[in-house]
This record gives sequence, C-alpha cells and structure tokens, in this order.
Amino acid sequence: MTIRVLLADDQALLRSAFRVLVDSEPDMEVVGEACDGAEAVRLTKEQQADVVLMDIRMPGTDGLAATRMISADPDLADVRVVILTTFEVDDYVVQSLRAGASGFLGKGSEPEELLNAIRIAAGGQALLSPAATTGLIARFLATQDPADDDRDPGRGERLDSLTVREREVLVLVAGGHSNDEIAERLEVSPLTVKTHVNRAMAKLGARDRAQLVVTAYESGLVRPRVE
Repeated sequence: MTIRVLLADDQALLRSAFRVLVDSEPDMEVVGEACDGAEAVRLTKEQQADVVLMDIRMPGTDGLAATRMISADPDLADVRVVILTTFEVDDYVVQSLRAGASGFLGKGSEPEELLNAIRIAAGGQALLSPAATTGLIARFLATQDPADDDRDPGRGERLDSLTVREREVLVLVAGGHSNDEIAERLEVSPLTVKTHVNRAMAKLGARDRAQLVVTAYESGLVRPRVE
C-alpha cells in the first residue's frame, strides 16, 4: 500500500527537497504541496492524504491552526500530522500535540529519519522515540502556569475511567517506554500492553501515544522534571 504524503511548508525549496526524497521511495508518494495551513487542510481532503508533513510557521493559517482543523474533522480521522520544526524545544510543538498531531521532527533530521517517521505515523504508531517526545513535553509543561493553559476540563473524568492497569501502563508510556519494555516490566505480553494502550487512547480521546504522553503530564499523573 502506497502512503500518500502531503507537504505543507511556505518555503518552495524545502518542499522540492522533501518531494524528491519521498517520491524516491517505492512505498510512498507526494500527492500535493501547500504553502499555508488553509491550503494544507483543503488538499488533505481533496487528495486523501495519509500523512501531512506540516510546518508550524506559515503565513495566514499556520500549521497549528491547520492541525486543529484536520484533527477536528471526522472525515480526516485517519490522517496523521507530523510537525516539522526548526526548533525542537518549541512551545508550538507541544500545542500541536495537544491539537492532534502525531509527533514532531526537526528539519535538520537525516533523510532516513524523515522517511521512517512517515511510515511510523502512517501505521498509527508512536512517532519517533517516545522518550524524545516525553522530554520535550516535560521541559515545556514544567515552565507553564496552569492558570494560563487550555486544558480540557473533562479530561479528569475520563482519566478516572481508566482501570488501575491502564493507568499503570499510561505512566510507563509517559516515561518513554516501548510496548516490549512495558510488557517486560509488568510481566505480560506485548499484545496485552497494546490492548491497554488502545483502551486508554479510546477513553481519553487520544489519537496516538504522543497525546497520551501530553495527557499524563497535564493531568498530573506524571510530574515533569527539568534536567
């Protein structure tokens, strides 16, 4: 199955470079290019993209707003957004994860990292290293004033709906552990861990593991630590 990729970046040179890289792979193709967020949302629908490589800073509708639009559209529930950023420790990156992005990738990453990220996102799995995402969220949330953020008021009730085991798994996911590592710690099978993760995602309204990590930190279930 060919992964349909949409490129959203206001720099034509970067889009051209990404297109050459993506189109060189036999299992993926670029189905469109957008220079702003509004065009990205429109083309995502028209071209039935599977993965959107989304720049944050674009004129007009930026990548953050576009990510929210895509995540809020029921017809685009299977679309995965990968945020491309120049600065990996970036307030907007965490806001994008909250808005529904699957994860982030620095623009200085190696070509193989980008291609691997597309495949992982298309498969609905955790994007890149969970530990990397965990570190970013922890550093960001540790500096935030709880009174100033946009937390979901209904999240606490949904967190209470988790079973003891699901909460335990959520804490370990937020710690950057893979399913195999969690299975070893809890002495269960990786399939059992995957089931708990999927149930936690369903109950918390999370699209993927990245959003589970955000929820674990924002809810206070896991406390951020700054190095």
